[in-house]
Amino acid sequence: MDASFTGLRPGPRNLITDVAGLSVGNAEDAHALTGATVVLCQPRATAGVDMRGGAPGTRETDVLDPVALVDGVDAVVLSGGSVYGLEAASAVTVWLGARGRGFRLRPDAPPAPIVPAAILFDLANGGDKSWGEAPPYGALGRKACAAAGEVFSLGNSGAGLGAIAGPVKGGLGSASVVDDAGLVVGALAAVNALGSPVAPGTATFWAQPFELGGEFGGPARRVTEGVSALPPFSGTKLSRHGADAAANTTIAVVATNAALSVTEATRVAIMAHDGLARALRPAHTPFDGDTVFALATGAVGLPEPRARSLAGLGSLAADTLARAIARAVYEATGIAGIASYRDGLGAADRHK
Repeated sequence: MDASFTGLRPGPRNLITDVAGLSVGNAEDAHALTGATVVLCQPRATAGVDMRGGAPGTRETDVLDPVALVDGVDAVVLSGGSVYGLEAASAVTVWLGARGRGFRLRPDAPPAPIVPAAILFDLANGGDKSWGEAPPYGALGRKACAAAGEVFSLGNSGAGLGAIAGPVKGGLGSASVVDDAGLVVGALAAVNALGSPVAPGTATFWAQPFELGGEFGGPARRVTEGVSALPPFSGTKLSRHGADAAANTTIAVVATNAALSVTEATRVAIMAHDGLARALRPAHTPFDGDTVFALATGAVGLPEPRARSLAGLGSLAADTLARAIARAVYEATGIAGIASYRDGLGAADRHK
């Protein structure tokens, strides 16, 4: 591999699991309209994180600081349920520890699984959240672990079940890219954004220029002239609902088979946020908890000049995340009076 990254194409599954060593599991509660998604790392992966939204909900992100002791993570959890959803990561931690997986400070002590997590707000999406003192997220975390594999469903799956993205149903999306030398980059996103994934007044995804192989409805369509001059909240939840402004967040994982340090993985997470901004308008608002984790499994070396290769890798991660976000919306189906892209905007576009 050199830093030119030639012959770029989707991986065989076009999922984050095209990065060998990763598996993904989903679990849903259809009654509550919520769910959880787990990314399991076997072996453990180097990780970084970057948070850009003004309303994040996270767990175990401090241990990903490059100055911290931890040298890798065992899983990453994305969950609905706002603060209640963090319980899914606790369940995943217990599930991993029971199987001997985790960080070991001493050989005679139980392992300590490292499971960073982020949550999105889906508490006001019409599902029954009257769970009292027994929210479903622990059970969802365990179920997601049991379901983990290389192939998983998108759209109304896992953490994407109760998600809403701007004017349409949100969801869970994934994408990947490989190059001729064996580099793989993948992305996974649960999209519940304040911002819109489509240009106002059109059915055109903001991420359309990055589409590969018609994965979210190609061919490319021209964005309406004058879109850049529209008010900043045109087509968003703010323009439609006002009161739902806080019911947001896009949470994501990007991954690569490249060998990276924690500092380098953190830089990839930082750069990957550009993909979120390319696919959603606006992004990183005070009402979103936008968070991106980066995983590196270390199977492929990063060639010199290393900084140039890292910059190219971060750019690929951003493009792949933009595609995953559009796929999340494209694959979703409508719920609770919220139309899906293909039943609403996409259907109208096809009949023009």
